[in-house]
Amino acid sequence: VFDYSGCGESEGDFADGTLSRWCGEAVSVIQASLSGPVVLVGSSMGGWLMLLAARALGPRVAAMIGIAAAPDFTEWGFTAGQKAQLCAGDTVWLDNPFGPEPTPVHPGFWADGEALHQLDGEIAFDGPVRLLHGRDDAEVPPEISLRLAQRLRSQDVQVTLVKGGDHRLSREQDIALLLRTVAALT
Repeated sequence: VFDYSGCGESEGDFADGTLSRWCGEAVSVIQASLSGPVVLVGSSMGGWLMLLAARALGPRVAAMIGIAAAPDFTEWGFTAGQKAQLCAGDTVWLDNPFGPEPTPVHPGFWADGEALHQLDGEIAFDGPVRLLHGRDDAEVPPEISLRLAQRLRSQDVQVTLVKGGDHRLSREQDIALLLRTVAALT
């Protein structure tokens, strides 16, 4: 099992985590443990990391699957007040809909994310991309998947909006959709 540093069972301080650092860790694991082409799958923030890893891995990436992919959430996921706090070097605490503890967003993470926006220009990937997104996602607006589809250079991009699906897409029928999607690309 792979956890990013400072997350889950991995060593490190969560406050030191950034997209750049976690992407580098994921790319290192892929390079050390897999040979040949890979299909990258990323959910939520992992969808942003998927795009960054695809750029780093280049032609090794055969396809990508995003599940409620959340690229650039440092831009669209924060209020002006929260952005001002982060710019001032303060940690922002966000309500966590998936657990009792609030989620910290540290200034270093936010600044790194601001430097890694993907939706401002073309995303140079030509392979197949499947974007799955719940229509009832309260965390990542489904429009983000539509924006991402427009920015990808690939002509083989499909967006599937799942009626009744939430952010996690974890119902039995959602998991079946994901498994069919992965099987079709491998």
